[in-house]
Amino acid sequence: MTVGNEGTSWNGNASPRRPTLDAGEVLVLDADAEAGGGLDQRDGNPGMQPKASSTSPCDPDLDASAMQVVKGIAVSPGIAIGPVVVLDPLGMRLPPRKVAPEALAAELVRLEEGLAAAGLEAAQAEADARHRLGPQYADILAAHARMITDETLRVDARARIERYGISAEHAVIEVLETLASRLDQLSDPHLSARAADVRDIQGRIVGQLIGQRPKSFQEGLAAPSVAVAHDLTPSEAAQLDPDRVLGFATEAGGQASHTAIVAAALEIPAVVGLGSIVDRARSARLIVIDGDEGLVVLNPDAPTLERYRAAAVDRSARYRVLSEQAGLPAETLDGVRVELFGNIEFVDEVAACLKWGAAGVGLYRTEFLYLRAPTPPTEEEQYQAYSAVIRSLQGKPIIIRTLDLGADKLTSYRGAGSLEANPVLGLRSLRFSLRHPELFRTQLRALLRAAVQGDVRILFPLVSTLDELRRARAVVGEVAAELRAEGHSLRDAVPLGVMVEVPAAALMADQFAKEVDFFSIGTNDLIQYTLAVDRTNETVADLYSAADPSVLRLIAMVVEAAEKRGIEVSVCGSMGGEPLYALFLLGLGLRSLSMPPHQLPEVRRVIRGARLDAARVLAAEALRLDTAREVVALLEAALRPILTNAKAMETPTTSR
Repeated sequence: MTVGNEGTSWNGNASPRRPTLDAGEVLVLDADAEAGGGLDQRDGNPGMQPKASSTSPCDPDLDASAMQVVKGIAVSPGIAIGPVVVLDPLGMRLPPRKVAPEALAAELVRLEEGLAAAGLEAAQAEADARHRLGPQYADILAAHARMITDETLRVDARARIERYGISAEHAVIEVLETLASRLDQLSDPHLSARAADVRDIQGRIVGQLIGQRPKSFQEGLAAPSVAVAHDLTPSEAAQLDPDRVLGFATEAGGQASHTAIVAAALEIPAVVGLGSIVDRARSARLIVIDGDEGLVVLNPDAPTLERYRAAAVDRSARYRVLSEQAGLPAETLDGVRVELFGNIEFVDEVAACLKWGAAGVGLYRTEFLYLRAPTPPTEEEQYQAYSAVIRSLQGKPIIIRTLDLGADKLTSYRGAGSLEANPVLGLRSLRFSLRHPELFRTQLRALLRAAVQGDVRILFPLVSTLDELRRARAVVGEVAAELRAEGHSLRDAVPLGVMVEVPAAALMADQFAKEVDFFSIGTNDLIQYTLAVDRTNETVADLYSAADPSVLRLIAMVVEAAEKRGIEVSVCGSMGGEPLYALFLLGLGLRSLSMPPHQLPEVRRVIRGARLDAARVLAAEALRLDTAREVVALLEAALRPILTNAKAMETPTTSR
């Protein structure tokens, strides 16, 4: 590993506005740009000077000493500033070794011993993670331990040793690298991210076989540093000490990776998917990780460094104040209460919800229970997972969404059907559950059993027609009757709701409102389906906007229908957590918003500085505008006076 020798260390939180780069692209500021200050201050946030050149990270003509800005994928917010430590992990390119026929029996014994030792090591790592990070993250490493002891791995590796006369370590590499490569090729990011888990297991076993026990790179750090690597395995990420590793950046990885999940749990700023950054980082004196915008700055010039430090100090100070206000209600100056909820995927995220004063969980995504394992979770496994979340909320309400997957995701490991040419418009979410009743009924059994432990509501995703809703409600009734016949005690009625994510549901909201207990508006998909824009496609990203008048009018229709019927309605998409839209949603009539836990304090701050009458006027005016650009300008102008610190105001990604 290589440790940078200059620079101070810093780990703070900031969200400066950034230039538009594609993932892996490098921005190199020329001499004139550096003379002009490198990063410019705009609206209180550091922003790029226009005089810069964009290039590939593999360009040999890049000056290694120049300031470089590389775009990646933000997976854990905050800013880290410090010297660089480049991780050179144990490679799998071992010199080939043939095994003589008379030595094959001994090599097979060596394989068995290596697998056993690696299994014990993984079990210890699981125990450590359970103590430091909690059960959800420990379960990741528990799955690793199970894979190491899986009979298929053992049998396949033995067969390769016997057939080809190769060493035990090469047999393991061939078996697991084949699996990892297949996972790499899958279109679904959640499944392709599992390749890192397979390679993590591979490294454990090979390390045992060749006698190299893993050693934490943190032991050799002279000072708190920022780590750069091709990738961090989940077990490596789980061992990170936030006091020694201020942040990290990797060439590989995505938002669905277990490494990203652990980084968020540890609150370590992290950016992944950066492409070829390791070699450039070796010569860097200092590095900045911008976990809010997904940027890495190598060799920041003096003005850039100063502005990032100032932004980090400001954000840290602001969040200290906001944390003190976490127990205060999200109530307007004229006494109107708005309930703020957290969105979660894992039980350990409940702690962050409670820390930031969430009224409960407004969206619990259950599909990650399915994606983290090679087979669907059993009823008992789901029951235990749901029960853990419900109990940890200590009586606060929770909305649990049923399986929100497409056939392209689940068939990758289950063979439940053929891949689709356009899965976004195909068999996904509730459609998938209705097509595969055995999965749906198993989940509903677990949910209804767990619901007796707290204030639980069940949410059906991507409902397009009343027929779909009625079929889903019928299955719930059948499952409830089945459970009662088996002697289970259930609640008299669990509230059922629909996630309004398609224009069809919004246009029929008045009819849906007669048959459900609540609405939850999923703005991410609603924008995508309304504007016919793939939200993951950068070539049309400029068309994807929560501020588009068509989207705003559909949301208004849903809110009006809910109010007339007297049912609850909330927004749980990314729009609900962006301060820019808080006033509009308040004025429209929303009294419930759900968002990632770290967004709760800023939205609470906006609500507490607002007045309902002004918000109503703002919403009415926004609904009369013709373009997203006009809407954004209007909302920014209304928000600016409320924020006591202009740096807190950002242009959100959904309003591009």
